[in-house]
Formats: sequence, structure tokens, C-alpha cells
Amino acid sequence: MSVLKNHLSDQTSPYLLQHAENPVDWYPWGEEAFIKAKREDKPVFLSIGYSACHWCHVMAKESFENEETAALLNESFVSVKVDREERPDVDNVYMNACTLFSGSGGWPASIFMTPDKKPFFAGTYFPKKTTYGMTGFDDLLRLIRDKWQYDRAAVENTGEFALQHLREEEERNGSAREKRTEYPDYQFIKKAVLYLKKSFDKLYGGFGNAPKFPMAHNLLFLLDYYEKSGDTEILGMVEKTLIQMYRGGLYDHIGSGFSRYSTDRYFLVPHFEKMLYDNALLIMAYIRAYSITNNLLYRTIAEKTAHYVLREMTDEEGAFYSAQDADSDGEEGKYYLLDYNEILQLLGDEDGLRFCSAYGITKEGNFKGKNIPNLLQKNAYRQLPEELTARVYEYRKARVKLNTDDKILTSSCSLMIAALATLYRVTGTDFYLESAVRAEHFLEKHLTEENTVYVSTRQGRRGAKGFLADYAFYLYALLHLHEALPSGAYLVRASSLCKETIRKFHDPEHGGFYLYGEDGEALITRPKETYDGALPSGNSVMAYVLIKLSNLLQEKYFQEETKKQVDFLCGSCAEYPTGSCFFLSAFMQYLDPPEHIVCVTKHPEDARQLPLKLQLGMDLIVCNPTKEQPLLDDKTTFYVCKGRTCYPPSNHLEDLIDLRNEY
Repeated sequence: MSVLKNHLSDQTSPYLLQHAENPVDWYPWGEEAFIKAKREDKPVFLSIGYSACHWCHVMAKESFENEETAALLNESFVSVKVDREERPDVDNVYMNACTLFSGSGGWPASIFMTPDKKPFFAGTYFPKKTTYGMTGFDDLLRLIRDKWQYDRAAVENTGEFALQHLREEEERNGSAREKRTEYPDYQFIKKAVLYLKKSFDKLYGGFGNAPKFPMAHNLLFLLDYYEKSGDTEILGMVEKTLIQMYRGGLYDHIGSGFSRYSTDRYFLVPHFEKMLYDNALLIMAYIRAYSITNNLLYRTIAEKTAHYVLREMTDEEGAFYSAQDADSDGEEGKYYLLDYNEILQLLGDEDGLRFCSAYGITKEGNFKGKNIPNLLQKNAYRQLPEELTARVYEYRKARVKLNTDDKILTSSCSLMIAALATLYRVTGTDFYLESAVRAEHFLEKHLTEENTVYVSTRQGRRGAKGFLADYAFYLYALLHLHEALPSGAYLVRASSLCKETIRKFHDPEHGGFYLYGEDGEALITRPKETYDGALPSGNSVMAYVLIKLSNLLQEKYFQEETKKQVDFLCGSCAEYPTGSCFFLSAFMQYLDPPEHIVCVTKHPEDARQLPLKLQLGMDLIVCNPTKEQPLLDDKTTFYVCKGRTCYPPSNHLEDLIDLRNEY
């Protein structure tokens, strides 16, 4: 008998609400579910995913919407649903368990655990029925049900073993700082660069084999390294990747923006969901490439991607939604796919043929008989009137509904704020800065309370207290806003919030920052994320924040905390530095700090356009005259230091920056 409304119906997460009318009697993560499991002596089935995940939808359609499967779950298990974006702590702990049991991770994550939360089996997607060597979910449920009933000791022993392994792994990661007592200078950086060179796909760009992820933070690291080293091979790798990602189907040539990853080597066929964090990081990578090369194509891609977010993923108060779905009407990529004949019918024969020729649209199709528009063919870059693409865009919107996960995530929203602030720095377009300031105001109003940060909000309801990534990325956004608008307010806020982050998350004994704070829910382990995944790790971002604050404020407190974090991450990334590229970018600033510029003025508004004259990464402080740093000739005065060298003050920043090259 169907359960018309389960225990998810009062949740705000779009992912959880997608399952609120499943016949499975889902519970959200919380004590109610685990108390029920203990009382009824049942194992817990934990399913973790997110709203834009294609395979999450597939498993839901095959199993969670199925009466037979629901009956098995409801009779013998307590079922718990988790949105990984709202509970990254639960996701991290049990994804580690998934990797332990299956050798890999991913979503949907399917974990079986005891009522005291010890995992004893885990995997990812399971088809409903056993097929092609894959165990069917129904068969798995029956097997685990019988094991629980007739071989409980084996199940509990497995849970104890898994818990012990996870805690030992946590202890190894947590004491990483103790592995190093001195800095490796550029050793780790060069090792990471060498690995990326070896794994680079010279024909089609990107790194490694399919699937290929954008990994924009790795591209930003390589651009940083190129600027330090002048290694033109590195720049060529980045440019090849940026161009190929754009030309392929990973980029939406009709509506702009990037999908999650490419399923093939060529960047043609994407996994169609669009994540805010991917697009924010890619905006930063493309605009950074433009600032280095002056190739207008990169600026165009960055700006079009920003306009896509501002057009389709922005709420009325200026904050940014988290994702758009891979599926429409139950079909993967249906919203994005185009048919040759429908384009001719829409645009007419002449314009339709031009459009199809430009975007590789054929009668045969390039994906399931339909077409993913792309520029991979030889006649790519053929100019088309914008009006044609606009007509196809409007037609596509009206033809199929595309679901948007409209919750606001602090971490992803913060990344987009940083991306817009960077766009402003490079282009001088005020609209980007205004959008960034507006979004930060939303975060301050709805997702912070003094120095407490929250994970998410939707429909006026806040999620849990924030995790390390929420604090770290919000700090990252504040520092980028300071660079774009150096009035001092953002820097003061960042300094105060960073000290609170250290208090809540830092491990004073072994170094590094825990994933969840002292005021968070205690789970079976308390991990520290150190390696970058789809997003830079919270520890990597905290290294950047601390290095930046240390350089800007020149305070002993931040200098000491910076050294602790650098020590910790140098130990953590020793074996696999390529997994910590975001930290390595920050580490380069630690080893070779950028120019530190102090603008002394009686009129702070005079410094309004100053960031546009500076290179990205330069540290800027605007302040009133002091005895140590007075005005020169009673005019706005600049003091510039690089490393341990300070240059004579000047009333003209351009002259001073030119002068420093003579010393």
C-alpha cells in the first residue's frame, strides 16, 4: 500500500521533496529515524544524492517509486534520505565508507548501517533487478535483510571493522602536519605540474581519460605557475583545455553556461546538470586566461557564463540558485537536445541550414538520435546572427521544462560572488560588482548571524549551521570583494569571521580544520577534508584566506595561524600534491608574496577605480594618513613593498610600479 506522504513532506530541500511522495517511508537525517531503527531492531538504509543528479533520478524511478521495492524497504529497514549539499558532513563520512566497501564513490550513495550509525555495506547506483553482473537492488535488500536476521554477529563485526578503519584513516589525515618539519619550497608545486603535464591530453585538451571534469581550480593553479615560471607549455595546456571545453557540448552554445563534466574524451557529450560552483570557478579560469593572454574569446565566454547565471540562476534578492537538472520529463539532456528537422521548421530552410552547419546538427544526430550543439567540426566559429541563437533559446525554453534547484547554498553563492568581483576587476563593468555586492548582502542578511554562518536557505527557512566550506568560501568572497572595493569594511568582516572560524573548526593539536565545527552534530568520525574534488577543499581555501589576511593585515596572529595551516597542508599533500592544487596556488603566494600596496588618502572615494589598475592578486589597503605613513605633498600617496623590499612613496601608483622593476 502506498505511503502518499512520508516524513520528507515538511522539508525545504528540492532533492528531498522530489522523494516526498515515494511509497518508501523516507525520514530525513535525524534522531527520529535512528530511534525508530533501535526500537524496531532494523538496519538503516541511507541514500545520499542531490537534485540535479541523473543517476539519482534513475534509481528513484526504478526503485524508490516502485511498490515492490518500497515494501521491502518499509518492512525490513528504516530509510533515510540526505541532500549532500545540505549535509556535506554526513556525505563525507559515509562517502568514505562507500569507498571502503566498493573501491569508489559517487551519487547516489547507498549505505546500510546499524541503528548506531556504523556502516556495514555501501555502494552507489544499483539497478532494480540483477543484470549484466550488477546486483539488483531488490536482491541486495533481501540479502541484507536475511543477514541482519540470521547472521547478526557478522554484520556487527563488519560495522565495527569499518568504523575502526574510518577512524584510523581520519587519524592519519588529521596528523598530517607532523609529517613535515620544513617547507619544500617549490618541490610539491613542480611535482604537481609534472603530473599534470604527463596526464594532459594533447589532442583534445583536459587531463586523463574520460570522464573529464573541468577542474577549473587546477587550471587556475597552472595559470599561476605560468606567471611565476614563464613555462609556455603550461599556458598551451590551459588554453587547449579552455578552448576544447568551450567548443564541445560541455558548454551550452544556446543558453551559455557549463555542464558538470564530459562523458567522453572530446568534451562533446556532457553529464547535463549545471552546477553553480562549476560555472563560478570556470568564470574565474576564463577571465584569468583573458587577463594573461588578451584573447577576447576567453572574456566573451566568461561574460556569457556570468550572464547565464544572472539570467537563469538568480533570485529576486540577488542570490544564486545551486543547480539546474540533468533530466527533463524523465529523460537525460532532453531540454538541451535538438533535432535537425525541428530547427529547419523553426528557422526556415536557409537560416536553419546555416544554424545546423555552424553547430554540427545533423539528421543522424550525435547523441541518442538527437544533437548536442557544438563547435568541434572543422567549420567551427562560423559567425551567425545572434537573433538566430536567441530564437532557438526561446523555443527551447518553451518546448521542455528544466528544473532548477532554487535553494541558496552559502558555499556556491560565495564562489559566484568572488567570480563576479574578479570579472569587475578585469573588465571594469560596474554591473558585475553591483551583482556581487547585492548577493553578499543577501548572505549577510539571511545566512549569517553575527559570526555564525549557515549552510543554505530556501523559502525563508535556513538550513543547518555552516560547515568549514561555508565559512571558508564566504571568507574567500569577502576578500575578493575587498580587492574590488577596498573601503575596509569587507576586510574587517573577514578578519573577525576568520578568527571565529579558527575557534570553531581548528585542531590545535595536529593542525588543519575539521569539516564540522564544535557546535555541529557529532558523527561517527570528525574528518578533515584536505584534497580538492569538484570544489577546492575547505582546508585549501582556509590556507588561501589566512595567507591573504596575513599579507594584507601584517598581524602576528594571522602570520602564526598561516604557518600552522601551511605546515599542515604541506604534510597532507606530500604524497599526491596534484590533489591540492588550490592550496598550491596559495602556497606560491606564501613563498613569493605579491606586491603589498598601501593607499594613504584623506578621501577613500578617490581609490574607487584603483583596483582596475592593479594586477589580479596584488594586495591593496586603503587607509588614512599616519605618522608612519604620511601623505606626500599633501596628496594621496602610495607605499609599495615586495617581499622584504619597500620602495619610496609616490603620488602616482603607475610610476611606482614601473620604478620597482628598476630595483
